[in-house]
Amino acid sequence: MTMRVRAGALAAAALLLAGAVAGCDSGTDKADADGKNTARPSAPGAAPGKAAPGEPTLPAALTGQQLDFKRCKPPVKARGSYAQAPGGQWQCALLKAPLDYRKPTGETIGIALIRAKALDGDRRIGSLLFNFGGPGGSGVAGLPGSADGFKKLHSRYDLVSFDPRGVAESSAVVCRDSKRTAASFRLDSTPDTPEEEKAYLDDSTAFGAGCAKKSGKVLAHVGTANAARDMDLIRQVLGDDKLHYLGFSYGTELGGVYAHLFPARAGRLVLDAVVDPSADYPGHSRNQALGFQRALDNYFKSRGIGAKDGTARVVKLLDRLDRKPLPTTQGRTLTQSLALTGIITPLYAKDQWPYLTKALDEADNGDGSRLLMSAESYNGRDEDGSYGTRDHSQRAISCADTTGRVTAAEVRSRHLAEFTKVSPVFGPYLAWDLAGWCANWPVPGESETPEVAAPGAAPILVVGTTGDPATPYEGAKKMADELGAGVGVLLTNKGEGHGAYGNGACVTGTVDAYLLDGKVPANGKTCG
Repeated sequence: MTMRVRAGALAAAALLLAGAVAGCDSGTDKADADGKNTARPSAPGAAPGKAAPGEPTLPAALTGQQLDFKRCKPPVKARGSYAQAPGGQWQCALLKAPLDYRKPTGETIGIALIRAKALDGDRRIGSLLFNFGGPGGSGVAGLPGSADGFKKLHSRYDLVSFDPRGVAESSAVVCRDSKRTAASFRLDSTPDTPEEEKAYLDDSTAFGAGCAKKSGKVLAHVGTANAARDMDLIRQVLGDDKLHYLGFSYGTELGGVYAHLFPARAGRLVLDAVVDPSADYPGHSRNQALGFQRALDNYFKSRGIGAKDGTARVVKLLDRLDRKPLPTTQGRTLTQSLALTGIITPLYAKDQWPYLTKALDEADNGDGSRLLMSAESYNGRDEDGSYGTRDHSQRAISCADTTGRVTAAEVRSRHLAEFTKVSPVFGPYLAWDLAGWCANWPVPGESETPEVAAPGAAPILVVGTTGDPATPYEGAKKMADELGAGVGVLLTNKGEGHGAYGNGACVTGTVDAYLLDGKVPANGKTCG
């Protein structure tokens, strides 16, 4: 199985958190523009609200549904150390949404929600919805453990997250078992021979066929636009006039699409670690090659090593692993592909760079254990050797979104040389990924690029970090521009890592002031 570099909020770490904050019940309030409580929950069977232009009118059975919030159980389908039941103060519910929004009175799908009510109920603004990226990340599993980082926001907001359709507890897309997944990670993701190329592409085709066989019912309906429609239904059912939202990485694309579909309902939206909405299918991968190479260069510079010399060292290691994998203390071998993933993982956060130093040093000395551990954490491997379905969901959502399809011939003739020039380390991997990611995908994609223009929407705060590895800073500028004049407000964070909120007083304070008090910073403000 191929695997595009995930654009997760805090990389794998965001999904490895578990914990508890505060409780909630099934009652809901909503706030006006001044943050005052003004409305009560809708009664069962309430008349549906007016549909946004171009959007179907949903029946009262959906818009007026009363959520049955109860104590959360352990997330069954969100694997790993974060798959624990949060403390009793958190509560969970299942929202009904149309499987196909073109048939709003037809079959429904369950959307898993988690919520902790505002700590200061007298000053409550409303709900703050989170998406931590991926696509494919579980908000139900991820929010409780990361909530300590949102304490100030929690004082006046209900903290709310969800598993987007096709993810974890929301009818997760399932494509293959753990045995096949493990075998796919052993394939050469930068094939050098016709035999390696055939094995790589055959596996990609088999993955899509498995998705169709095991999850064909939902596969055509898991795209970002439908997830954005689900967010608007969540807003209505929770009783909020406007959607207040904090989205990271892929969550920025989701937030931008929401603003485009529902500009009049977009409240205070923050998009942090921004996916470039102008990038097409190859452009997105090229951006990631650029971003990770930039982060690797900065890592070597921080050690007093020239970027060119450091890159040559890594390329030499990867070439050696392509010929002969390294042994590890885990009893498994470190292949070239796994080593590349192991290098990617600590680049997501600067405080993980010392780990990368140890891992590279050990690999140079013949021990691949530390890089393998890093790769398997990223790939979602449990101690018993099983894998979750996060990567299945990521790929299904991505391929449902994009019309981009690239052949192996196009990779060889065009993209491989271009990507390798951008990044000698990550370029070949991401170029071949173009051919494998959506190879012979069983459902068509929706568009070449996401539409995020949101004329008439309130100001949306767009946060970009100059050294972001997974979503390069240039994407934040593109997002602010495409949202439209007077809508996209760019906040620049000069620093490293994927995601800026919580990593410095300037960015965090600016975002808090916007979300809590509606204070919109000057467009172009710089922190760090």
